Amino acid sequence: QVHLSESGGGSVQAGGSLRLSCVASGDTYDNSCMGWFRQAPGKEREGVAIVRRGGGSTYYADSVKGRFTISQDNARNTLYLQMNSLKPEDSAMYFCAAEDGFLRACAPDPGAYNFWGQGTQVAVSS
Repeated sequence: QVHLSESGGGSVQAGGSLRLSCVASGDTYDNSCMGWFRQAPGKEREGVAIVRRGGGSTYYADSVKGRFTISQDNARNTLYLQMNSLKPEDSAMYFCAAEDGFLRACAPDPGAYNFWGQGTQVAVSS
């Protein structure tokens, strides 16, 4: 089991920045995929940014490329999402997710991830 705990959400004006953090504990799997997903009211959960533990492939949704950066500190078992130039359409509940090392590619399909945090809310006002 992997326990994930997010923090860092909040309310900002358009153009502002936030950094989300996700601390993983328990059975963290080497070379597994971890990432950030978001879900706005009435919309499906979508992959935002995903990375393989230890480095390698990185996925970004087209809507966040050039504005968001995913990074990891394996010594602290912490995943980050730096969000710059935020837009009102970025408003959503943001979730950290992880899988147990079976994915060949770090796909943005929420169904491929076994472990989820409780989420942290991001609200961007215009």
